[in-house]
Amino acid sequence: MRKLLCTACLFLISFSICFSQAKKPILMVVPSDAWCKEHGYMTEYDNQGTKVSVPDYKKAFQSDPQLLLVISKINGMMAERGFPAKNMESAIKSLELEESEDAILISKASSSQIAESPIDKLKKTAKADIIIQLTWTLNQNGPKNSISFILQGLDTYTDKQIAEAGGTGASSFSADVPTLLGEAVISYMDAFNSTLQAHYDDMFANGREIVVRIKKFDAWPYDLETEFERKDLASAIEEWMRLHTQNHRFNLSDVTENMMLFEQVRIPVVDDAGVALDARGFVKNLQQFLSDKPYKITSKLVMRGLGQATIILGEK
Repeated sequence: MRKLLCTACLFLISFSICFSQAKKPILMVVPSDAWCKEHGYMTEYDNQGTKVSVPDYKKAFQSDPQLLLVISKINGMMAERGFPAKNMESAIKSLELEESEDAILISKASSSQIAESPIDKLKKTAKADIIIQLTWTLNQNGPKNSISFILQGLDTYTDKQIAEAGGTGASSFSADVPTLLGEAVISYMDAFNSTLQAHYDDMFANGREIVVRIKKFDAWPYDLETEFERKDLASAIEEWMRLHTQNHRFNLSDVTENMMLFEQVRIPVVDDAGVALDARGFVKNLQQFLSDKPYKITSKLVMRGLGQATIILGEK
């Protein structure tokens, strides 16, 4: 009996450890937009005719020898506390490979290329749950130096700030920037990580938050008020959302005969098979539902970033 109890206890401890490790969020530390702008590491891209300025991370890594050391320092501090961090330099290299592949992909109908912002591409390539934006400033007071810093934890799906820490470290005559930064950050790190973990625990319990839009092409002869088997299409979609969201949590913010807007949609972090589920996978399931009987609706799925998905009814 005693042996059985010991075995059971060991099993529960092992399960608890594995479950705890499985719930750790994946992070990536990046220099903030403000830091990149201050140091001249920005670039522009064309967003449907509008010029948008975004950080040029590759240029920053190639031009600033301290950046890699600073990012590595924070990555190491996160790893020591059990939070795996993606290496940003490696993510940039993977992004360059993906961009070279995307450059040769064009639409069959219109010969248009894939439209996606550089930041969205980086988030998708890194597959991080949380982006940690880091801003730091070197303060010089005579022969002494100190570091002021801000850490911001951002959910990659919603871009909402979920954790923040900031302060100024002690002055030093000889310490380098990474060392000064580490000394400044260390007293805030545990509280910062606890806030990140609380957010991730909430995601596992209540689902990852996304936004889902339903629209229609002008040429499609039906709309969301069209009835299928005595139920209008909008009601059928709302019922599907209720059945498939985590704890039935979502907010139908707006609905007309031509569009629906679902906000604060909570989707499971993993599906029934234990496989990680993202916004695209979740909305693909809705798209499949609409393509089956009795609807048989052809539709197009468009992603904006990691957490916003739009289904456009009537055509591909």
